[in-house]
Amino acid sequence: MNPTRTLDGQTALVTGASRGIGRAVALALAECGAEVVVNYASSPDAADAVVKEIESGGGKAYALQADVGDEEAVDALIKTVLERSGRIDVLINNAGITRDGLLMRMKAADWNAVINLNLTGVFLCTRAVARPMLKQKSGRIINITSVVGLMGNAGQANYAAAKAGVVGLTRSAAKEMASRGITVNAVAPGFIATDMTKDLDAEGILSAIPLGTFGTPEQVAGTVRFLAADPAAAYITGQVLQVDGGMVMG
Repeated sequence: MNPTRTLDGQTALVTGASRGIGRAVALALAECGAEVVVNYASSPDAADAVVKEIESGGGKAYALQADVGDEEAVDALIKTVLERSGRIDVLINNAGITRDGLLMRMKAADWNAVINLNLTGVFLCTRAVARPMLKQKSGRIINITSVVGLMGNAGQANYAAAKAGVVGLTRSAAKEMASRGITVNAVAPGFIATDMTKDLDAEGILSAIPLGTFGTPEQVAGTVRFLAADPAAAYITGQVLQVDGGMVMG
């Protein structure tokens, strides 16, 4: 077997895969041989473009719409993947939103929206894939958290709380599933050059990053690919790998 195609014959579901980090992860897992399910919420054209890019490189992929913060939608999503692909080997919980604002002015609706998608969505997707992964006694789940969940950030109490919750969920799920050969880890990006960060104060942020640059979606995807596809990662579970240019240490 080609050593770079360690996911041949396997299926990987990437939530929020139509752009940014999710898109880069989908492309990276396709390069490893996985059939990639490109999940999206509201960008069918962008999702289709990711599918076409994967197919043009000789890979296999298809797009499925689902709001991962909706329980029924998630259950239907996983059911469709199992019917169409027959299995789920890798789950990347990447979908997320921001609704920034100072805590004292933050509307409950903005708090709930971020917690629902960024944290409850991870729970719903993880729970939905648990049964088929436990049955096949294998699987890799990687949750995209954030350094903001580790250090906090003014104006992002909802986002930081959700991402911190993802860390606790990751470690709990890792302990529950380890005996069946399923690993559960998290990747915590720092400030990555995406649509979500394009309006931030670059100069102020860069001064807090020892490496002095923003990261790229491809750098995050490389770490996800290691955890999802590299045989050397089989003994890693319940961990948070930071891809942040040294922004948070310790």
